Amino acid sequence: MPTPFAMRPVPLIIIPLFCLFLPNCGKKEAAAPPEMPPAAVTFAVVEKETVTLTRDLPGRIEAFRVAEIRARVAGILLERAFKEGEDVEAGALLFKIDPAPLQATVDSAKANLARADANAEQTKRQSDRFRELVSSNAVSRQEADNSESATIVAAAEVLAAKAAVATAELSLGYATVTAPIAGRIGKADVTEGALVGEGTATRLAVIQQLDPIYFDFTQSSADLLALKRAKAEQGIVTLLLDDGSEYGHPGKLLFSEASVDETTGMVSLRAEFPNPNRDLLPGMFARARVVQAIRENAITIPQRAVTRGAGGSGNVMVIDASNIAHPRVIQTSDMIGDKWIVSSGLEAGDKVIMEGLLKARPGAAVVPEPFVPATPPAAPAAALKK
Repeated sequence: MPTPFAMRPVPLIIIPLFCLFLPNCGKKEAAAPPEMPPAAVTFAVVEKETVTLTRDLPGRIEAFRVAEIRARVAGILLERAFKEGEDVEAGALLFKIDPAPLQATVDSAKANLARADANAEQTKRQSDRFRELVSSNAVSRQEADNSESATIVAAAEVLAAKAAVATAELSLGYATVTAPIAGRIGKADVTEGALVGEGTATRLAVIQQLDPIYFDFTQSSADLLALKRAKAEQGIVTLLLDDGSEYGHPGKLLFSEASVDETTGMVSLRAEFPNPNRDLLPGMFARARVVQAIRENAITIPQRAVTRGAGGSGNVMVIDASNIAHPRVIQTSDMIGDKWIVSSGLEAGDKVIMEGLLKARPGAAVVPEPFVPATPPAAPAAALKK
């Protein structure tokens, strides 16, 4: 029998020694992270199209013709015969200057003419008589010659008197001030009772012809060459008003200055627009949209698909035939509406990612869907009248 003090055997647990040196020994192997599903993106197909390049150039409206109405004779202003701000026709009566002093000058000139005519007639008769008497030696040759000279002087005095009458009558006509052109007349610069034309030609009012009307603007000399090459558009110009709206009547380009401003490198241009409703007024600010060039088969891409870089470069993500996304560097030139014109880096038919750029990884698969532009929200219905 075993003694009461006998030790019971203790079971030994054998642990391999190499497990003591392995930190993960006895633990389950960690599972690999799940793969990300392909990103859902939308794409647009790169296209070739004919585009029209335009420039918006600021400028000012100028009147087609401007006439300053001035007093051409001195006198007291008696009457203003127009309403300020109205349209007047050419030849319409505008002002009347007191004609009494001018009429007296006409009468005096006519009296001098009558006296000169009488003197010329008398000297002519005397000259004819002396010519007959000199043949019979009744008068000397000297007296006959003096008589003929007096006749010539008398005839010259008649001409001078006639000129004086014409001048006086012309001044009398200037007492009635009429409109030299048709147009809109502004405010009167003088009122009845004012002394005008004394020493200087007093300005009375200004008439501006508003239909048609000019638009003056400037353009760089470099762009002017492109503008001349785009002459196929016959110089059609669209006017954009100060509030951003488009003027309803197209205009035509008239001319450019023969020289370039050395300080700015700009050339002055002028366009002509019809203005039947007098919507355009001199001094208004506007912008001319001028066709610079027409490009055929230009490659375009929506702006939102491009991440712009420096110097006209940009970055896009292109989807290949296997629906794999690839980054690509492109070069852009001009902007047409919401699109860029691509000069290099893309070909017609390429698929560029529009939406989901942040989710698409270079070299990874994507799930592409055609991009559908959002339709503008409908205008809210008018509230029903109670």
